[in-house]
Amino acid sequence: MAKAARKKKSAPKSPSGLARFSPRALYRRLRRSVLRVVFGGLAAFLALILLYSVVNPPITHTIWVEKRRLGDVDREWVPIEHISPHLARSVVAAEDARFCEHWGFDVHAIRSALESGANRGASTLTQQVVKNVFLWQGRSWFRKALETFITPVVEATWSKERIVEVYLNVAEMGEGIFGADAAARHYFGVGPDQLSAQQAALIAALLPNPKERSAADPGNFMRNRARQIMDGAATIERDGRSACFEH
Repeated sequence: MAKAARKKKSAPKSPSGLARFSPRALYRRLRRSVLRVVFGGLAAFLALILLYSVVNPPITHTIWVEKRRLGDVDREWVPIEHISPHLARSVVAAEDARFCEHWGFDVHAIRSALESGANRGASTLTQQVVKNVFLWQGRSWFRKALETFITPVVEATWSKERIVEVYLNVAEMGEGIFGADAAARHYFGVGPDQLSAQQAALIAALLPNPKERSAADPGNFMRNRARQIMDGAATIERDGRSACFEH
């Protein structure tokens, strides 16, 4: 009798644990795994952004690609204190004259570009740093979406001076030439702290086609562009629009 009762008690069992593998349970587990990966990736990316606010990026995707293509590149990191302020002002005047006034996106430039149908001109210095340091070259909606997400984070965690410093050290300024030090020595045979206003303007005029232009042997377009940049650099200095990045 007792044996029969014990047998009867142990008889009911769940259907082989199949509930754990139901479609709903599998979906929940998959969703949790995906969220962990997404949030883990975001946390790692945020940590990298914070790290690069004080640590110099060792390499970028563009530098890596060019190094593989050419065999080597010319690049030496230089603190902004050792770069001529003429070059910093020239690059800002050429690429993002309202750099000190915006939070990563120049709404006025975006509006003007949309109205004129221009393909270029709305990208700020911060956006270019984000693209150069954290992303890759080329046009795609996915890359642009990532750039749009990262740009305000960089603006919130980096100083304006740091953004300019990083830009001046990672921007391509000729074939296999990256940064102010390499450009100053390659084109003019001087250190980056010795660049004159005209030399700095000629280097800034290389952008955005550094592979097709030369600061050492400028054509009429480059000379005219350099004069415009010199005027712009003098204007932003006079108006106080360079104060946010000058040391």
